[in-house]
Amino acid sequence: MQQTLTSLRPDVVAGLSSMELRARLVVEGFITGMHRSPFHGFSAEFKEHRQYRHGDELKHIDWRIYGRSDRFYVKQFEDETNVRCVIAVDTSASMAYASPGNISKFQYATYLAASLSYLLLHQRDAVGLALYSETLDTYLPPRSKMSYAHELMRTLEHVTPSRTTGTAAAVHALAERLGRRGLVVLISDLFDDADAILHALRHFRHEGHEVLVFHIMDPREVDFNLGNAAVLRDMETGQEITTQPVLLQRSYAEAVDAFCQRMKRGCYDQNIDYTRITTDRPFDEALREYIVKRRSAKL
Repeated sequence: MQQTLTSLRPDVVAGLSSMELRARLVVEGFITGMHRSPFHGFSAEFKEHRQYRHGDELKHIDWRIYGRSDRFYVKQFEDETNVRCVIAVDTSASMAYASPGNISKFQYATYLAASLSYLLLHQRDAVGLALYSETLDTYLPPRSKMSYAHELMRTLEHVTPSRTTGTAAAVHALAERLGRRGLVVLISDLFDDADAILHALRHFRHEGHEVLVFHIMDPREVDFNLGNAAVLRDMETGQEITTQPVLLQRSYAEAVDAFCQRMKRGCYDQNIDYTRITTDRPFDEALREYIVKRRSAKL
């Protein structure tokens, strides 16, 4: 298990030479970890099975899984399991921030998007990609062919964070582009007006889409542990101020917590899954959130 955990660490993933290699390392490590996990339901579900329910035909029971786990699972067919997903990644300048010893929020977001794409395609699901800053800049529609991974990875590898944030406007624009109902995964630091973002996310729900929000933050954005003195620079405007972080740490932490709780409550009120994750956390934590979302929504 130790090798699997190591392969999912952000610093290890960042050391690989290409986005496709990163995605493969994360997903293969994740799958290995799931098969070693005592939570058999996750492994079985991931292998396109579900738990037996009263009324299911006995001919669909997978007896090999029963022999290993002493639990009944039935095989699902493609029309039961296929998902249509679009992953939206925030490429605004604020995503470029990285505290010492950590990868940037943007790196974490793109590695997560690549890994999710690879995982979805591995499951023969359809996945698309949306990149946005002030506006919706790039949109690749969902496709289910594994060869599509090359285009998705290449797009993620060549984009750089720039310009200001426009999450709310971009979400509205993306909602207008989507056709069939499916899953939308939003990966962002959410540095925008909370009410505007929540209103925009409601657009997805109005169209019948399931939504999963990954709120990406640097650990220092959460604890503000920057030492006795620091120069703070706005990543989008370039404005700088000199301050003593230790004097602001408590009030800052309270403000961040209040913002995150506002986003979390607002998402839950709309039946949207919200997960805050910092850039020092291994990628399996985020991928498990996707598996839980897929199972609970029966996507």
